[in-house]
Amino acid sequence: MDEVDVVTLIVRHRVKAGQEAAYEQWLRRTTRIASTYPGHLGVNVMRDVERFVCVLRFAGTRELQCWLDSSERRHLIEEVSPLLAEGDQIEVDANREFWFTPSPQAAPARWKQACITFLVILPLSLLIPLLWQPVFARLPWLGGYVPSNVLITLSIVLLVVYLFMPKVTALFAAWLSPR
Repeated sequence: MDEVDVVTLIVRHRVKAGQEAAYEQWLRRTTRIASTYPGHLGVNVMRDVERFVCVLRFAGTRELQCWLDSSERRHLIEEVSPLLAEGDQIEVDANREFWFTPSPQAAPARWKQACITFLVILPLSLLIPLLWQPVFARLPWLGGYVPSNVLITLSIVLLVVYLFMPKVTALFAAWLSPR
């Protein structure tokens, strides 16, 4: 694997009927252990009707490979295998972001995506310009039309992509589910 800035590991598990509680307990323990590995940047877990999708982000491919090759992960996969209807399905993707699609074949309705996006962006578009005002007052050259809009837009985009959207989509996952 070549080194990149951020790499995403997508793990899909279809759990046998009646084994969901045991799987969720295993998953909590596994994500906690993965978070102790160097370069771990965060995890999102989504559940649709048929499977659990776990999205782990690492600072680079070396860090991800360390987790993938670890004896801890190997033992955890051996432990969970009896709970799975299908094996451990993993996919590695550089810089992939997941907001709305927990599985490749099932995207939520666009109107639901628009509602969630509006819910996240509206408060930020009202608050962020107010937070920048003291800076613009002290540094008038930053308060010009182009520089101020660049800073405000950049602030909103970064907050949406890295902080709010992953949390909000996880919170509304059941509602976003197309089934």
